[in-house]
Amino acid sequence: MTEYNLLPKLCGAKRVWVVGAIHGDATRLYALHDKIAEKVRPGDRLVYTGNMIGVGPQSCATLDELLTFRRWFLSIPPFVHNDDIIYLRGAQEEMWQKLLQLQFARHPDQVLDWMLPKGLEATIRAYGFDPAEGRTLAREGTVALTHWTQALQETVHKNPGHDQIMVALRHAARTDNGKLLLVNAGLDITKPLDRQADAFWWAGRSFAQAENGFDDYIRVIRGYDPDHKGLAEKGTCLTLDGGCGYGGPLAAACLDPDGALLDLIKV
Repeated sequence: MTEYNLLPKLCGAKRVWVVGAIHGDATRLYALHDKIAEKVRPGDRLVYTGNMIGVGPQSCATLDELLTFRRWFLSIPPFVHNDDIIYLRGAQEEMWQKLLQLQFARHPDQVLDWMLPKGLEATIRAYGFDPAEGRTLAREGTVALTHWTQALQETVHKNPGHDQIMVALRHAARTDNGKLLLVNAGLDITKPLDRQADAFWWAGRSFAQAENGFDDYIRVIRGYDPDHKGLAEKGTCLTLDGGCGYGGPLAAACLDPDGALLDLIKV
């Protein structure tokens, strides 16, 4: 993808709704969408900050609900553009896509053993597969493992729209006035935006470095905190991780393009 596609701009936003990490909790997502639907106005934009799947048991239902709400949101007059809804890549989505190509890994058994306890096991089960079988096949060899990952991919294909969401994942999002930056979990302030690469989802503990600012952004918002410290606001940084998937609420914030926090929803 080009830099533009990986780091898209929200153009002409009057307000931006930002949804924190969902972690496969479709039940809370239903409730959150109901509350957002009551408050949406023309000119609103919507960003999901990644870690939409994994950890919780409802990853498939979560993706289905994201697609359902997308259709409703795009129908609001005056009709918004497809790029006015953005899905960011989080560690859970990264691990899921690595799983579907696991047969190409140098040590697939070690890679799988590392990913499973970090939330991937729940996503595998949500699609009706057994993680233990994957462990066994990863040790048997490339051919057996390839059959398993291909079966996983075929199952994903049978769920309309699931592939499309994964293809549409972006690294970060920003408003066209250059004041709001939205990321999954982390940020390396020593690197320019187009050189962050996987720091956006793996460098969560470096996020605090942006408290005193990053470039000219007034607000830097993330949806996931690997330390699970809850909702937090300090300096230019805003964390919207309420602990969803780990027993806590799902959070979303509404901000104006200049960084003012207009609304905060927790369900």
